[in-house]
Amino acid sequence: MELTIQNVSKKYGSKVALKDFSYTFHEGIYGILGANGAGKSTLLGLITDNIKRDEGRILLNGTDILQQGKAFRRLLGFMPQQQGLYEGMTVTAFLAYMARLKEIPGGRVCAEIDRVLPLTNLSDAAHKKCYALSGGMRQRLLLAQALLGDPKILILDEPTAGLDPRERGRLRDHIAQLAQDRIVLLATHIVSDIEAIADDVLLMREGSLIRSGSPSELVESLPPGSLPPDQRPDLEAVYLYYLGGDPNG
Repeated sequence: MELTIQNVSKKYGSKVALKDFSYTFHEGIYGILGANGAGKSTLLGLITDNIKRDEGRILLNGTDILQQGKAFRRLLGFMPQQQGLYEGMTVTAFLAYMARLKEIPGGRVCAEIDRVLPLTNLSDAAHKKCYALSGGMRQRLLLAQALLGDPKILILDEPTAGLDPRERGRLRDHIAQLAQDRIVLLATHIVSDIEAIADDVLLMREGSLIRSGSPSELVESLPPGSLPPDQRPDLEAVYLYYLGGDPNG
């Protein structure tokens, strides 16, 4: 499977949100790393066709996704940065509702819910109301709804937002286990979210792709002498060098 972004641009009025962006994704986990406002969410919105592009093409296996319509959308699983839950619904009821929105046939809904609950470690919470879920459980529920229908392209926008380090690590582990035979795009400004699990990392700033490569390739790309003596050469150092600012702020 090949998802290709070709010279895609997007403006909001006079503000450039994405500028001449090109990249090709295959199966694996891709970390999209940049500060808030770097264009990460705009890129994901264009891929899901929730945002209309101004220029460029987005192709799946050589065909523009606009031509594929519903066939393409059925391959997508999207975990948005922020999504309100229906607080009075149980976990199972929420997933059933999301399954209907995804047009999963009624006869498959229960089986799909039974499949995604253990994948996200929510089996014991199946009958809990959403208002009773912890922050980590709420994020895992959003991941579970993204997995309904067994999507081949999984798009995660700041999936660990607001979680403590322990819950963040648990959610990362769940994501890593889901990556086989899928394209997983994980947009974040938190370096530790992707350092251990991403096959490749895309560095974004002000709507542009600054640099890309595996975590080790990006670390090796740092020029000799570019780091202070006490700075360890890791992905955080890469972030500071190419993007500036605090990667975990």
